[in-house]
Order: sequence, then C-alpha cells, then structure tokens
Amino acid sequence: MFYTYIIESIRFPGKRYIGHTGDVDQRLSEHNDGKCNATKRFRPWKLRLYLAFETLEQAREFELYLKSGSGKAFTKRHFWIQE
Repeated sequence: MFYTYIIESIRFPGKRYIGHTGDVDQRLSEHNDGKCNATKRFRPWKLRLYLAFETLEQAREFELYLKSGSGKAFTKRHFWIQE
C-alpha cells in the first residue's frame, strides 16, 4: 500500500504539508527529525490525515490533486472543521 498524507505543525497550527509515502510512521519521523528541508522549520508535526492507495502512482497523483487549487478547496470543505 501507498499513502497520501497531510501533516500539520503543532507550533504553527494551520501550517500543513501534503506528501506521499509507503510508510506513514517512518515519514512522519523523518519530518519531525528535520530530514525534510521543506518542513524542518515548522517542527514538530502531527499526522492529520492519510489515505491508502494500491499503487505509488495513485498516491502521487492524489497528492498533486490536493496541492492544486481545486484540491485545496476539497480539503477545506471535506477535511477541516469550519472555524
């Protein structure tokens, strides 16, 4: 299985990162250990959401969708509580 995931900074609520991986726990540890340049300034991170896919390509494509304008609207409408 492969996963598309969304993590959120604990220190900076609302700061989120979207990625894909084959091992969600290991990837979250890498983000929290500062091994990813894009996320190390906003540590620590917590896992907010992950979705499972049969193929790496499906997980990668869904990640790209979530990063698009319509994907951002989708996540806001379906995954986050309206504040």
